[in-house]
Parts: sequence; structure tokens; C-alpha cells
Amino acid sequence: MSILLARPSGERHSIAIETTDAAHFAACRRRLSAPQRRTLADGGFTAAPGTFAMLSDPAGKLVRVLVGIDAREPLAALAALPYSLPEGDYHLAAECLPGDSLLQALGWALGGYQFTRYRRPKRAPARLAVPAAQLKQLRPLLQATSQVRDLVNTPTEDMGPQQLAAAIKQLAKTHKARLREWVGDDLLKANFPTIHAVGRASHRAPRLVELSWGKSGDPRLVLVGKGVCFDTGGLDLKTGDGMRNMKKDMGGAAHAIALAGLVMQAQLPVRLTLLVPAVENAVSGNALRPGDVVITRAGHSVEIDNTDAEGRLVLCDALAYAAEQKPDLIVDFATLTGAARVALGPDLPALFANQQAMATALLAAGEAVGDPLWQLPLWRPYRRMLESPIADFANGSASRHAGAITAALYMERFIPDGMPWLHLDTYAWNDSDRPGRPRGGEAMGLRAMFAFLGQRYTR
Repeated sequence: MSILLARPSGERHSIAIETTDAAHFAACRRRLSAPQRRTLADGGFTAAPGTFAMLSDPAGKLVRVLVGIDAREPLAALAALPYSLPEGDYHLAAECLPGDSLLQALGWALGGYQFTRYRRPKRAPARLAVPAAQLKQLRPLLQATSQVRDLVNTPTEDMGPQQLAAAIKQLAKTHKARLREWVGDDLLKANFPTIHAVGRASHRAPRLVELSWGKSGDPRLVLVGKGVCFDTGGLDLKTGDGMRNMKKDMGGAAHAIALAGLVMQAQLPVRLTLLVPAVENAVSGNALRPGDVVITRAGHSVEIDNTDAEGRLVLCDALAYAAEQKPDLIVDFATLTGAARVALGPDLPALFANQQAMATALLAAGEAVGDPLWQLPLWRPYRRMLESPIADFANGSASRHAGAITAALYMERFIPDGMPWLHLDTYAWNDSDRPGRPRGGEAMGLRAMFAFLGQRYTR
């Protein structure tokens, strides 16, 4: 990971970065030379969060960078610097304010990401030297985050169901995991009818990919990711604006794939199963229609209220299959509802859980690693919104109320009573450029879930 490097025993070859704030700025200034103080005054630097000042020695060589931070937001403290500072190596000075240097280094690295598949980078990022122990801890997280971003940022032409499956196959090869795949009409033969129904209209065959890893005596963990590689909305066609970024509708799968990699790399004591239903929700003569009824793998009849509520359809067969394995825990990631974004905005994934103790532990883990989630309720009285006059229930509702909750309630029907289940409705996207969060694909809830799993499963 070129954005971070292990700090050498001596620091004479890297430039010091000192963090400060308005309360400590006066003491910081007193340590500087008169010319350096004039530089700060001329530049109007007051240690406001998000600002920085570069200081030189008498020969004009850059020797120190002062950075204004908000100690309450360590992840953002250094995130803007990799492309704001000149290329070179930097390190955090001993005079820095007390704070979470691990999260600060993580923010720096997240801010150094570029998606370069289709164009050359404009420049190389500045690099931050960190202790070797921190680098060892951060490198897997950064690789996983970059993988989520890369997968989501790749256009559907190059990231369809087959290419998404190829990413899982590469993961299986790396970790010597086992792989199974059902493609096209094989889904019907193997009783995955809703995955097939959503994906059958595309010229690219739908599929379900299963990766298995771990020892038979360990508790079984199943990760499920929504892999809708492009979502037109089906016959309930989206508007142009609504369709513009729908290459990201496989963001749940990207999270599940990256998390599976983290679990295997960390050698967590689990028997891991990764399930990714990969489809393109397209329009053609055999497309799924509003009013159709599909019999799911679990045997429930589902009336199609809206073909644009397709994510829960591909997931429900995967969840039913996951439940058949009688796991210790099922986790799913999905870019499932716009309603979650209306409720929580783009930064906070909505968390649903059928056991409160798990939810509490996951929320705490997210806060600790700077990857927050927000819990919404599985309010079962709202199941009435999914009632159907001709089937067991529908996949959507005419009501605009509680859309994220009703989607979660739909999927909960495929989880047996008492089986632990966590559902993350994540946006997987940044609408604009911010420090550490470049516009495009984003990992949201990934580090929180990995921290939670590390606490839940220990030898």
C-alpha cells in the first residue's frame, strides 16, 4: 500500500506533521522561528479544522506542516493531505495533539485513493510513515476498502454478473476456498426461482455464486451480498436521473466479498459461506411483470408489486439457502432502499437486527473504528403494508411510508425464528468529493462489521 509506509528508525528523510487546534495554537507558535511565525500570520492560519500551513527552514526547504484538526473527528484530520501536500514522505510529529493516530493514518490512506482503471492518475499521493504495527493492522482494511470502491466504480459493461463472479473466484483462489456457481436455467433446477426471475431479461445470465472456507468444527458464518450489477428498474423503469448511478447496485456484493476476504485473511475461527446472487435487472420480452407471482425457494408465494424492488427478491432466495445451513449468524449487505437514504442521508447505513444484543455490539464496534451505523426497527406491525390479495405477501407496497423497514421485514420472513441475522441497507456511494471520501463507490459498514466479527469469533 504505497499511501502508507513503515516508519524507519530515523525520521530525517520525512517531513513532520504537527496537529493542533485553536486552544493549543499559541503554544505551537512559540516553538517556531520568527520567519515561520510570519509565514503563519501572512497566510492567515488559525488552526481551524481542515486547514494546514507549510513551514520551511532558512534554506527554503519544507520541514514541518501544521494541520488544524477537530479531535472529535480523527478520521477526517489528515484525509485531505495526500493530494494537497507536495509528493514525498511525512510522519506525525511527537508534538501532535493527543488523539487516535490509527484512525488519523486510516483517514490519510482513504484520502489517497484514486480509481485509475480508465485514466492515469494526475499525481502520486504524499505518503505517511506509520509504525510497523499500525501498518500491519491498516493494510488489510485499506485493501478491502479499495476493493469495494473499485468494484462499485467499475461500469456495468466491465462489471456484469460474470465479472462479479470472477472477483469471487479470484478470492477463492487466493484463500484456497471452495466455489460453486449456478448460472441461467441451472438456478431453476436448483430452486432459486426469484434470482432467475429478476435476471432472466438480461442478455447476461443471472447466477448465484457460493464460496466456502474454514474448518468443519467452527461456527458457521454466512455473508450475503446483493449483486444487482445494473438496475433499470425493470418494467417499472427508473427515470434517467434514478438510473444514472445504478452500476453501484452491486455495492452490497462488493461489501460481502471484501468482508469475506478480511475474515479469511485474519483466519477468524469460522466456517465461512459467501453468497452473491449476481444479476442485471433489465427490460426485454421475458422481463418480470408487475402483478406476477413467484414461488420463492422458501415456498412463499410473492406478488410482484414493483419490479424495481428487485433486490429483496434476489436476496430472499439466497437468505433461504443460507438459513438451510443452520448458521451461527447471517449477515447481508444491500444497496436496498432509497427510503434509508431519505431517513439517514448518504453517510449512515441503516442497520436491522433480530437480536438487540448483537445490534448494540455492532453499533459500538462501528463507533470505535470510525464507521458508524444507525439502527432502525423491525416494526412487525408494518408487515400489513406488504399484504397481497392473491399471494402470501407482496414485494412492495403502494404506501411510501417506512420503505426501509418494510424491505427489511420482507427479508426477515426468510430467516427462521431465533436465527441471528444482521441486515445493512447501505448506500455504497459518495455523491461528492470530501476529504477521505472521494466521489464514487464507498465502503460503509465494512470496518464496523469486521470489528464486530473479530469480537464475536475469537479462539
